[in-house]
Amino acid sequence: MDAFLEHYEKVRGRTSRVVDCIPAHRIEWTWREGKFTLGDLVRHIAAIERYMYAENVQGLPSRYQGHGRELADGLPAVRNFFDRTHAESMAVFGRLTDAEYSGRSVTPAGASITTSKWLRAMVEHEIHHRGQIYLYLAMLDIPTPPIYGLTSEEVKAKSVGPEPSS
Repeated sequence: MDAFLEHYEKVRGRTSRVVDCIPAHRIEWTWREGKFTLGDLVRHIAAIERYMYAENVQGLPSRYQGHGRELADGLPAVRNFFDRTHAESMAVFGRLTDAEYSGRSVTPAGASITTSKWLRAMVEHEIHHRGQIYLYLAMLDIPTPPIYGLTSEEVKAKSVGPEPSS
């Protein structure tokens, strides 16, 4: 469980750094009417973590009610919601014993799944939506941080050429 919590905090740190790039005047921007806005994406990551995953691992049903502006409106409120719900979720996850982590949870669809797999699905879900935030910001020509410290161009510049073919 400790290894998962450490890993997830690193994932959240990378998500947090890209959320920091969202300008206040673009928080409700979307590429097309009816699609998630940047604010919706941040609220969704926060709300699904706290009100679905954190509830399910406690043996409780999902309390997820969506990702709308009624949860948090404006960049400071969205950021506060993102941070507050994460702290609440981490408190729940931090109370799980190794036996509970290896035990089972029930998804909103009624499927029984190993809690460790359910929490790994949460991480994958966050990464998916983080990618959308990166794409939205790229569409707006807003610079974003590299995920692991180097851009792909920097990695290429530091790499050696391909192996010779035989």
